Amino acid sequence: MYTRKTWREKMENPTLPKVVTVSGSAQKRFGGGTVLVPHPRDVEAVIRNVRRGRVITVGQIRKYLAGKFQTESTCPLTTGIFIRLTAEAAEEDARAGKNKITPYWRVVKDDGSLNPKFPGGLEAQAERLRDEGQGIDTSRKIPRVIAADRHYAKLR
Repeated sequence: MYTRKTWREKMENPTLPKVVTVSGSAQKRFGGGTVLVPHPRDVEAVIRNVRRGRVITVGQIRKYLAGKFQTESTCPLTTGIFIRLTAEAAEEDARAGKNKITPYWRVVKDDGSLNPKFPGGLEAQAERLRDEGQGIDTSRKIPRVIAADRHYAKLR
């Protein structure tokens, strides 16, 4: 009988991280040079360092990881997938009774908008951010953090 992997188990990938040299048609999208395909744990580690009252964008995560691994960029597709994976694993941890989970709700899109794919959807992310003192603009289809750029986390 097949048992479904847990989100935490999906975080384990022995083939990552890897650095890929960009060539051919991919140069249009990524430019030349090298692209990092990060490990889910690397993405999770960045998110874990975001303090209460701060937010981080997907772009900041990608830029930070590219710098850490000395590449020109970080793959946007896998980074987005691993942010979602981190969120699901954190909620799984919370259901298992863990008190300190990865604060995935502090990750916003580059324009400050919330992520509808996070557990609980837009409403749950907005509620958690409000609990931490963030203002949320709900006048648009996808809510955004008000003046998100004043609340960006500083990565070290």
